Amino acid sequence: MAQASEKGWAAATQMLEAVAEQHGREHHRHRRYHQAASHIRAETGDGEIRRLFDSVSAPYENFYPKDMAADEVTERLDDVEALMDRLLPLPIQT
Repeated sequence: MAQASEKGWAAATQMLEAVAEQHGREHHRHRRYHQAASHIRAETGDGEIRRLFDSVSAPYENFYPKDMAADEVTERLDDVEALMDRLLPLPIQT
């Protein structure tokens, strides 16, 4: 479960970084990820973006103490997918 937690976090932050970069937002540290998610939520009007990002942060935090139950990690990974579904259509410069 620890590895699933880390991979879910990595997927979510990579997508968030791409969108944050496009929107001119700082995103290179853990706290900046939360701020970028808040800014993107404000810019898009999609209130779920911040909530989903907060949810997907929990499995990342689980990577170190490894005390989150498997079913909770699975639920959070569902939120990773939902967050990516919301971020994917946003404009990203390639």
